[in-house]
Amino acid sequence: MISNQKVAYHTLGCKLNFSETSAIARKMQEKGFHTVDFDEVADVYVINTCSVTDQADAKCRNIVRKVMKQNSNAYVVVIGCYAQLKPNEIASIKGVDLVLGAAEKFKLPEIITDLTKNPCGQVLASEVSNANFFVDAYSLGDRTRSFLKIQDGCDYKCSFCTIPLARGKSRSDTPENIRKNAEELAASGVKEIVLTGVNTGDYGKGIDDEIEFFDIVKMLDTIEGIERFRISSIEPNLLTDEIIDFVANSQRFMPHFHIPLQSGSNKMLGLMQRRYKRELYQSRVEKIKKAMPHACIGVDVIVGFPSESDADFLETYNFVRDLDVSYLHVFTYSERQNTKALEIKPVVPMPVRNQRNLSLRNLSEKKKQAFYRQFLNTNRTALMEQEQHGDVMHGFTDNYIKVSMPFNADFVNQLVEVQLSDIDADGNVSATPVHKAELI
Repeated sequence: MISNQKVAYHTLGCKLNFSETSAIARKMQEKGFHTVDFDEVADVYVINTCSVTDQADAKCRNIVRKVMKQNSNAYVVVIGCYAQLKPNEIASIKGVDLVLGAAEKFKLPEIITDLTKNPCGQVLASEVSNANFFVDAYSLGDRTRSFLKIQDGCDYKCSFCTIPLARGKSRSDTPENIRKNAEELAASGVKEIVLTGVNTGDYGKGIDDEIEFFDIVKMLDTIEGIERFRISSIEPNLLTDEIIDFVANSQRFMPHFHIPLQSGSNKMLGLMQRRYKRELYQSRVEKIKKAMPHACIGVDVIVGFPSESDADFLETYNFVRDLDVSYLHVFTYSERQNTKALEIKPVVPMPVRNQRNLSLRNLSEKKKQAFYRQFLNTNRTALMEQEQHGDVMHGFTDNYIKVSMPFNADFVNQLVEVQLSDIDADGNVSATPVHKAELI
């Protein structure tokens, strides 16, 4: 049995990946491995990959090279979505010893019995259809908030996406286990939980057709000890009036929604095989803002999708510009193997894609600053984080305004009432504790 070996983890991609890395790390600790920071010299390095963009290969190679410089004898394991999609390519990267697919990654503590370097990386990656079971996970210890996995996989067939190929069909955790995990997090001192999954709003698949995501929201709202819940991302067609109204009246679910749009053109939404039109998206934003004028709304947008004309992009730009939303996550379309989008022509030139990305990122900054300015010279409650940046600490208000203030160890992982004063050079809001000695 391997024991007393140092293992370090590096996570790429989404909140779901962070929760799974943390869960695997806890299992490895039970087997006698000791977790160290990724910048330290370790005996084993585990890289949890993402496949959302075409940069996955380059990022994976760069990380492996970094690891080999730190310890050329280290045992390198690659897991995650990219590992499921391209296992043999990853195994051929110099320094990689083991590649685990979606159905195998959680078995790492049992699989890793010998740390002898392999001249050719070993691949254990079965068909994604074998990943038909749910493994629960949550992050703990590395951040103030915890990412709690409640759902995995996706049954949607968006023409640009490889996630169903990498993670399999939609499936869910049981309500009982979700409650148990949330209570464990509360007992550990966690004050904020972010509900996460591949398609979180599709919760219920694989356990009971009568159970829906709204049922989980209502259940979690009753758990003592957790001050805040956030919904990581939810499709507009799954964000119901019931959910919005419940969040508006909840003391624990925060007025913060992240809703993927991808395009403001109905023509492009059709080609992307999205399950809604822009009119539905607009109605969701209007419903939220009517119920919670102070709510923060984030938006995902893809630019440069095949056949997107200047007029199509302008339609998206103007649509988002006129929406009462707070910030954008802008993705430049990248070709992914085995997706229907590859059949759509004409291809948008990369310089055009990059220019459209820049235009929307500039719009996002304007949106964020405008949202922040609404709340200057007002008081809000912020959960302060443990990371210290020089003499400054950061935190987030209920409606996801990032605040900064002088570091105070007493405020770490505490809810603090603060006054928002001005926007600093980094684009965050400078804040001052309203009552320095009084925490909420």
